[in-house]
Amino acid sequence: MLVYTREITVEWGESDPFGLVYFPRMLAWFNDAEHEFFAQSGYPVKEMIEKDRTAFVMGRIQFEFVGPAAYGDRILTRLKLADISNSTLTWECTANHLSDSSLVTQGTATRVYAEIQDNGELKAIAIPNRIREMLGAPTLDEASSG
Repeated sequence: MLVYTREITVEWGESDPFGLVYFPRMLAWFNDAEHEFFAQSGYPVKEMIEKDRTAFVMGRIQFEFVGPAAYGDRILTRLKLADISNSTLTWECTANHLSDSSLVTQGTATRVYAEIQDNGELKAIAIPNRIREMLGAPTLDEASSG
């Protein structure tokens, strides 16, 4: 299944003076990578939300800080599609220093594919085959016959 990587530079304020990356920034690194993946695949998140009234929303996250990353460090973030069900996908996420491959953070993020209802509430729906194909995952027809 899909693996997507993105190089970033640790910005000022993303970690403390000892290189401890702030938890919300770790999440943002992978959220940004996911958004970039969809944009490069021809289906930007903005289009998903505004045109199709759908979105991948956070279902469950589990991340751990492993090693320091300081202002100016170059980092490689990696999303690997670990699992896909009818309406969820789970990313395995890692961030490593480009200089020596040392691990900064790792974890998983499960997203729920949801339709935005007229009243603003969300309703989980099946991930369409168009998106499954982008992810290199079985389509709904393939998954049910296998």
